[in-house]
Amino acid sequence: MDRDSVVVYTAWPVSWSGIWVGALAALAVALIIGLIGSAVQGHEVSRYVDWKKVHLTALVFVVAGAFFSTVVGGWVAARVAGITRSETAMLHGAIVWLLTVPMLLALGALGMAAQLGSWYGALSGVPAWVAAVPPADPEIAQLVRNTAVATVVALLIGLIGSVIGGWMASGEPMTLTYYRTRETVAHHIPAKI
Repeated sequence: MDRDSVVVYTAWPVSWSGIWVGALAALAVALIIGLIGSAVQGHEVSRYVDWKKVHLTALVFVVAGAFFSTVVGGWVAARVAGITRSETAMLHGAIVWLLTVPMLLALGALGMAAQLGSWYGALSGVPAWVAAVPPADPEIAQLVRNTAVATVVALLIGLIGSVIGGWMASGEPMTLTYYRTRETVAHHIPAKI
């Protein structure tokens, strides 16, 4: 067997302490934004059957809460780990999101997901008041569907936010082609005396 034909795998380092701290930071920020959203009536998203009745304030809190809480989580994870490469920092941000999702499910199972804002309402499962209503009620079915859609959108926005947060923490330029020129740029940087 030729040595050049051997496949070599290089593992990326994973800092679990950074990831746990990032996940906890993401949950803390989500809680704060969720409570502020409830205080200013930003919790209206899952209460209405018709999306046209949702106010702009509610939608802003849904998107901002889902995004910025995980941006903070990804940023904290990469900073605590001391990562300076964007790819590894983004990986840590994505792992923060992966760890946060089961934590959100656990909070939902305990009935505490509503404290994070109603956009995570579908994580709690079917509410007791829905189980008491006959399943033929189309308004309830539409409400459950809209809550599920809001939760899926919030989770996907959270994934995007966590990756961007990790990327921001790396300190590398946020361009998609920087990795192609990284080595060239590093060779042209004058040495510090």
